[in-house]
Amino acid sequence: MIVRTAIFDEIILDAVQTKGVDLVVNLAAGLDARPWRLPLPPELHWVDVDLPDILDYKLATLGDAQTVCRYEAVRIDLRDVPAREALFARLGAGAKRALIATEGLLVYLQPEQVAALAEDLHAQPSFAEWLIDLASPMLLKRMTRIWGKNLEASGSPFVFGPAEGTEFFRPHGWQEAQYRSMWDESLRLHRSMKGAWFWNLLGKVAPQKKREEFKRFSGMVLLERV
Repeated sequence: MIVRTAIFDEIILDAVQTKGVDLVVNLAAGLDARPWRLPLPPELHWVDVDLPDILDYKLATLGDAQTVCRYEAVRIDLRDVPAREALFARLGAGAKRALIATEGLLVYLQPEQVAALAEDLHAQPSFAEWLIDLASPMLLKRMTRIWGKNLEASGSPFVFGPAEGTEFFRPHGWQEAQYRSMWDESLRLHRSMKGAWFWNLLGKVAPQKKREEFKRFSGMVLLERV
Protein backbone atom coordinates (compact mmCIF):
# COMPACT_ATOMS: atom_id res chain seq x y z
CA MET A 1 0.00 0.00 0.00
CA ILE A 2 2.92 2.36 0.63
CA VAL A 3 4.08 1.88 -2.96
CA ARG A 4 0.59 2.38 -4.38
CA THR A 5 0.05 5.55 -2.37
CA ALA A 6 3.44 6.96 -3.42
CA ILE A 7 2.70 6.37 -7.11
CA PHE A 8 -0.75 7.92 -6.81
CA ASP A 9 0.96 10.95 -5.22
CA GLU A 10 3.38 11.25 -8.14
CA ILE A 11 0.73 10.93 -10.84
CA ILE A 12 -1.67 13.34 -9.14
CA LEU A 13 1.03 15.97 -8.69
CA ASP A 14 2.14 15.63 -12.29
CA ALA A 15 -1.45 16.04 -13.52
CA VAL A 16 -1.99 19.14 -11.41
CA GLN A 17 1.37 20.75 -12.11
CA THR A 18 1.79 20.01 -15.84
CA LYS A 19 -1.61 19.16 -17.36
CA GLY A 20 -3.84 21.96 -16.12
CA VAL A 21 -5.98 19.78 -13.86
CA ASP A 22 -8.17 22.08 -11.76
CA LEU A 23 -10.32 19.40 -10.09
CA VAL A 24 -9.43 16.12 -8.38
CA VAL A 25 -12.33 13.85 -7.47
CA ASN A 26 -11.25 11.23 -4.95
CA LEU A 27 -13.85 8.43 -4.90
CA ALA A 28 -14.02 6.17 -1.83
CA ALA A 29 -11.57 8.60 -0.25
CA GLY A 30 -11.35 6.84 3.10
CA LEU A 31 -8.71 8.32 5.39
CA ASP A 32 -6.64 9.77 2.54
CA ALA A 33 -5.06 13.07 3.63
CA ARG A 34 -3.52 14.25 0.36
CA PRO A 35 -5.23 17.68 0.44
CA TRP A 36 -3.45 18.27 3.75
CA ARG A 37 -0.02 16.87 2.95
CA LEU A 38 0.75 17.28 -0.78
CA PRO A 39 2.16 20.52 -2.28
CA LEU A 40 -1.03 21.29 -4.22
CA PRO A 41 -1.88 24.73 -5.61
CA PRO A 42 -4.35 26.66 -3.44
CA GLU A 43 -6.77 27.17 -6.36
CA LEU A 44 -7.14 23.42 -6.95
CA HIS A 45 -10.59 22.04 -6.12
CA TRP A 46 -10.24 18.70 -4.31
CA VAL A 47 -13.39 16.66 -3.64
CA ASP A 48 -13.39 13.68 -1.28
CA VAL A 49 -16.36 11.35 -1.81
CA ASP A 50 -17.24 8.61 0.66
CA LEU A 51 -19.79 7.38 3.18
CA PRO A 52 -20.80 9.90 5.87
CA ASP A 53 -19.34 8.00 8.84
CA ILE A 54 -15.95 7.63 7.16
CA LEU A 55 -15.59 11.28 6.18
CA ASP A 56 -16.96 12.46 9.53
CA TYR A 57 -14.37 10.37 11.36
CA LYS A 58 -11.53 11.61 9.18
CA LEU A 59 -12.41 15.26 9.47
CA ALA A 60 -12.96 15.00 13.23
CA THR A 61 -9.56 13.32 13.61
CA LEU A 62 -7.81 16.01 11.56
CA GLY A 63 -9.48 18.66 13.68
CA ASP A 64 -8.24 22.18 12.95
CA ALA A 65 -5.65 21.11 10.37
CA GLN A 66 -5.98 23.19 7.21
CA THR A 67 -5.95 21.84 3.66
CA VAL A 68 -3.51 23.35 1.16
CA CYS A 69 -6.19 23.67 -1.54
CA ARG A 70 -9.92 24.27 -1.86
CA TYR A 71 -11.48 21.23 -0.22
CA GLU A 72 -14.96 19.72 -0.34
CA ALA A 73 -16.25 16.58 1.38
CA VAL A 74 -19.23 14.89 -0.24
CA ARG A 75 -21.03 12.29 1.85
CA ILE A 76 -22.80 9.83 -0.44
CA ASP A 77 -22.92 6.10 -1.09
CA LEU A 78 -21.40 5.60 -4.54
CA ARG A 79 -23.80 2.70 -5.06
CA ASP A 80 -26.61 5.26 -5.17
CA VAL A 81 -26.52 5.77 -8.95
CA PRO A 82 -28.82 8.85 -9.19
CA ALA A 83 -26.86 10.62 -6.44
CA ARG A 84 -23.59 9.67 -8.12
CA GLU A 85 -24.71 10.91 -11.52
CA ALA A 86 -25.95 14.20 -10.05
CA LEU A 87 -22.64 14.72 -8.25
CA PHE A 88 -20.59 14.02 -11.37
CA ALA A 89 -22.75 16.39 -13.41
CA ARG A 90 -22.29 19.19 -10.88
CA LEU A 91 -18.56 18.71 -10.57
CA GLY A 92 -18.04 18.21 -14.30
CA ALA A 93 -19.84 21.44 -15.13
CA GLY A 94 -17.56 23.42 -12.84
CA ALA A 95 -14.21 22.07 -14.05
CA LYS A 96 -12.02 22.61 -17.10
CA ARG A 97 -9.98 19.44 -16.67
CA ALA A 98 -10.58 16.87 -13.94
CA LEU A 99 -8.66 13.87 -12.66
CA ILE A 100 -10.63 11.08 -10.98
CA ALA A 101 -8.85 8.89 -8.42
CA THR A 102 -10.09 5.52 -7.14
CA GLU A 103 -7.42 4.02 -4.91
CA GLY A 104 -8.28 0.61 -3.46
CA LEU A 105 -11.89 0.67 -4.68
CA LEU A 106 -12.37 -1.26 -7.91
CA VAL A 107 -11.15 -4.61 -6.61
CA TYR A 108 -14.29 -4.80 -4.42
CA LEU A 109 -16.74 -4.15 -7.27
CA GLN A 110 -18.45 -6.49 -9.71
CA PRO A 111 -17.41 -6.01 -13.37
CA GLU A 112 -20.82 -4.56 -14.24
CA GLN A 113 -20.46 -2.03 -11.41
CA VAL A 114 -17.04 -0.98 -12.68
CA ALA A 115 -18.44 -0.65 -16.20
CA ALA A 116 -21.33 1.51 -15.00
CA LEU A 117 -18.97 3.73 -13.01
CA ALA A 118 -16.68 4.10 -16.02
CA GLU A 119 -19.59 5.18 -18.20
CA ASP A 120 -20.89 7.65 -15.61
CA LEU A 121 -17.45 9.23 -15.40
CA HIS A 122 -17.06 9.33 -19.17
CA ALA A 123 -20.39 11.15 -19.47
CA GLN A 124 -18.67 14.30 -18.16
CA PRO A 125 -16.49 15.87 -20.91
CA SER A 126 -14.24 17.60 -18.38
CA PHE A 127 -13.36 14.30 -16.70
CA ALA A 128 -10.15 13.83 -18.67
CA GLU A 129 -8.18 11.19 -16.73
CA TRP A 130 -8.91 8.41 -14.29
CA LEU A 131 -6.28 6.99 -11.93
CA ILE A 132 -6.87 3.44 -10.69
CA ASP A 133 -5.07 0.45 -9.24
CA LEU A 134 -5.68 -2.82 -11.05
CA ALA A 135 -5.25 -6.45 -10.04
CA SER A 136 -4.74 -9.33 -12.45
CA PRO A 137 -6.72 -12.60 -12.21
CA MET A 138 -3.56 -14.25 -10.86
CA LEU A 139 -3.24 -11.72 -8.06
CA LEU A 140 -6.94 -11.93 -7.29
CA LYS A 141 -6.66 -15.71 -6.94
CA ARG A 142 -3.63 -15.38 -4.68
CA MET A 143 -5.21 -12.73 -2.44
CA THR A 144 -8.41 -14.74 -2.18
CA ARG A 145 -6.44 -17.80 -1.13
CA ILE A 146 -4.65 -15.85 1.61
CA TRP A 147 -7.39 -13.52 2.88
CA GLY A 148 -10.53 -14.94 1.29
CA LYS A 149 -12.24 -16.25 4.43
CA ASN A 150 -11.73 -13.02 6.35
CA LEU A 151 -12.89 -10.92 3.42
CA GLU A 152 -15.97 -13.06 2.90
CA ALA A 153 -16.79 -12.79 6.61
CA SER A 154 -16.54 -9.01 6.41
CA GLY A 155 -18.78 -8.90 3.36
CA SER A 156 -16.03 -7.33 1.22
CA PRO A 157 -14.49 -10.04 -0.99
CA PHE A 158 -11.99 -9.22 -3.73
CA VAL A 159 -13.88 -9.41 -7.02
CA PHE A 160 -12.50 -7.29 -9.87
CA GLY A 161 -9.41 -8.49 -11.73
CA PRO A 162 -10.29 -8.53 -15.44
CA ALA A 163 -8.57 -11.05 -17.68
CA GLU A 164 -8.32 -8.43 -20.43
CA GLY A 165 -6.52 -6.00 -18.15
CA THR A 166 -6.90 -2.32 -19.05
CA GLU A 167 -8.72 -3.25 -22.27
CA PHE A 168 -11.75 -3.87 -20.06
CA PHE A 169 -12.26 -0.10 -19.93
CA ARG A 170 -12.10 0.70 -23.65
CA PRO A 171 -15.75 -0.13 -24.50
CA HIS A 172 -16.74 2.15 -21.62
CA GLY A 173 -14.82 5.19 -22.83
CA TRP A 174 -11.34 4.84 -21.34
CA GLN A 175 -7.96 3.65 -22.57
CA GLU A 176 -4.58 3.09 -20.94
CA ALA A 177 -2.31 6.14 -20.98
CA GLN A 178 0.21 4.91 -18.41
CA TYR A 179 0.80 1.63 -16.58
CA ARG A 180 3.18 1.32 -13.65
CA SER A 181 4.00 -2.17 -12.45
CA MET A 182 3.69 -2.53 -8.69
CA TRP A 183 6.76 -4.77 -8.73
CA ASP A 184 8.94 -2.38 -10.73
CA GLU A 185 7.85 0.59 -8.66
CA SER A 186 8.52 -1.23 -5.39
CA LEU A 187 12.10 -1.79 -6.55
CA ARG A 188 12.49 1.83 -7.65
CA LEU A 189 11.20 3.11 -4.31
CA HIS A 190 13.22 0.55 -2.30
CA ARG A 191 9.99 -0.85 -0.85
CA SER A 192 10.20 -4.37 -2.23
CA MET A 193 9.13 -7.42 -0.29
CA LYS A 194 11.48 -9.74 1.57
CA GLY A 195 13.19 -12.14 -0.85
CA ALA A 196 12.65 -9.86 -3.86
CA TRP A 197 16.11 -10.79 -5.18
CA PHE A 198 14.94 -14.37 -5.74
CA TRP A 199 11.90 -13.34 -7.77
CA ASN A 200 14.04 -10.89 -9.72
CA LEU A 201 16.39 -13.73 -10.58
CA LEU A 202 13.52 -15.94 -11.73
CA GLY A 203 12.19 -13.07 -13.82
CA LYS A 204 15.49 -12.68 -15.65
CA VAL A 205 15.53 -16.30 -16.80
CA ALA A 206 11.79 -16.55 -17.54
CA PRO A 207 10.49 -16.38 -21.13
CA GLN A 208 9.55 -12.92 -22.42
CA LYS A 209 5.82 -13.68 -22.28
CA LYS A 210 6.04 -14.69 -18.62
CA ARG A 211 8.03 -11.54 -17.79
CA GLU A 212 5.34 -9.38 -19.36
CA GLU A 213 2.62 -11.24 -17.48
CA PHE A 214 4.49 -10.68 -14.23
CA LYS A 215 4.78 -6.94 -14.94
CA ARG A 216 0.98 -6.88 -15.26
CA PHE A 217 0.45 -8.86 -12.06
CA SER A 218 -0.55 -5.68 -10.25
CA GLY A 219 -0.22 -2.04 -11.18
CA MET A 220 -1.30 1.57 -11.07
CA VAL A 221 -2.98 2.77 -14.25
CA LEU A 222 -3.71 6.22 -15.60
CA LEU A 223 -6.63 6.02 -18.00
CA GLU A 224 -7.57 8.72 -20.48
CA ARG A 225 -10.76 9.34 -22.42
CA VAL A 226 -11.03 7.38 -25.66
